[in-house]
Amino acid sequence: MRPTPADPVAWNAYLAEGNATQARKRVAADIVLRDKDGRILLVNPTYKPGWDLPGGMVEANESPDDAARRELKEELGLDIRTLRLLVIDWVAPHGPWDDQLALIFDGGTLDEDQVTGLRPHDQELSELRFAPATEAVAALRERLQHRLDAALAALSDGVPRYLHDGAAIA
Repeated sequence: MRPTPADPVAWNAYLAEGNATQARKRVAADIVLRDKDGRILLVNPTYKPGWDLPGGMVEANESPDDAARRELKEELGLDIRTLRLLVIDWVAPHGPWDDQLALIFDGGTLDEDQVTGLRPHDQELSELRFAPATEAVAALRERLQHRLDAALAALSDGVPRYLHDGAAIA
């Protein structure tokens, strides 16, 4: 017989057992930041090849938007409070990796002072640059190109996008 909430100790033990056996997903949270001319901020990570959007992996029991804010603070010294969800992309298992949820948030437009003082704040980034949208998309890995395209569309029409491996779901 299954325990019930009437026995809180047994009930919580039962729920903990279920929690321990359920799947865990990796979650990534990236941010689209723009300058006054609409150019998109790209970062060059030291731990993987190619350009990327600012952001990173969500830690255990951390919300994706908090992770995005934390990564911006750690890597770029930026304190961005307001984020708006643009994209959720379910990424199928690939290589040694299990599946993942990759989110992109809108971090808004940086002011002149923020842009002028922008530099990498830790060893995870070697450089950064602002690029027009088409150049920014072209500079990214293919899967991230699709995500950024979807994010730019969501910025344009205000409708968040849900993707599977970078492809729109009809």
